Amino acid sequence: MTDLVPIGVAPGSFDWLVGVFKSHQKWKEIDHKTQRLYEQGLSLFANYKLKDGTRAGSKQISQFTRGFADTVYAKLLVVEEKDADGNVVERERRRFANAAMAACRRAWFVGQRSQEKHVPAVNPFSRMGLKARSPGKPVRETPTATWDDLVAFREAARKLGYFSVATAALVTWEWLQREEHVFGAFEITHYRPKERPNSVKIVHPKNGEEAWWPLFDDRGEALFPELMAELDAIKKDMVSGLVFRRDHAHRKSTTPLPWITERKDLRYLRSVVKDIVVAAGIRAELSFTSFRHGGFTEGADSDLTDAELRAAGRHRSARQLPTYAKRTRKQLISGTLKRREERTKAAGLSE
Repeated sequence: MTDLVPIGVAPGSFDWLVGVFKSHQKWKEIDHKTQRLYEQGLSLFANYKLKDGTRAGSKQISQFTRGFADTVYAKLLVVEEKDADGNVVERERRRFANAAMAACRRAWFVGQRSQEKHVPAVNPFSRMGLKARSPGKPVRETPTATWDDLVAFREAARKLGYFSVATAALVTWEWLQREEHVFGAFEITHYRPKERPNSVKIVHPKNGEEAWWPLFDDRGEALFPELMAELDAIKKDMVSGLVFRRDHAHRKSTTPLPWITERKDLRYLRSVVKDIVVAAGIRAELSFTSFRHGGFTEGADSDLTDAELRAAGRHRSARQLPTYAKRTRKQLISGTLKRREERTKAAGLSE
């Protein structure tokens, strides 16, 4: 264990656990935006000063309890500030505190798998029952796009020269991927590599779950023909790196750079998406995330059995997957079957 301990960090401390997490391959697979959020959250927890004057980060993780995690969370939830008149007021920072607990939970799980002899199996940051908002605070919902919205958006994107954004929108709809993963973490090696030519690697950076999804059913029929044709075309010209790059003719760089390399890039990407939304003539409140919500909605009422999963080309039992992946899997497959049915009907009408 001592070989993994940075200079000045006590072996077995929370600071040491953070070091283990950040040196693990799982950390390298996380997109840059999420890494920054994790670093902020881990630092917020580690630098919290305890009653005895020591930092939470210096405390031995073998002494951590759920009660300790809950106590520190309650303290981090509220911050004291001075108003314009110099009065000390309390302000809640729930989103920041929740993100810190999520980062600690992830670090613990990764550390436990890597150093199971030194990291307790019980994760004190797990199942904390965190609330996303204060009681009474209105819910801010992301508008959900329809399939027609997606078709119009993709057509407008192509007309404006944003072919990569058009394909990315179909990815987030079909595979229920978040914006930061589609543009910041989806690499060409995740799609039909030599060792898995009939699969795609689906990753959920938010919770770290990942799985290989089949691209063909039992009869060898493509499950996502339109999307696969576009990704196959991209793969012909790429060996490594992020799939989606700035391919529009009016870009500043002659080299197609990734859409997201730092935070300001995300703002630029969202402005491009807004321009496409306007050009498509669809609802102005729609965002890139709206298409992911549309994909979820399409299969939200699905309750497929294992036999139905296999019939749709998914050979691995859903019971072997984590809860989130299982739910996503069912919704994804439901959407696939619906699209196939619509394609069949359309082909019948065109004959």
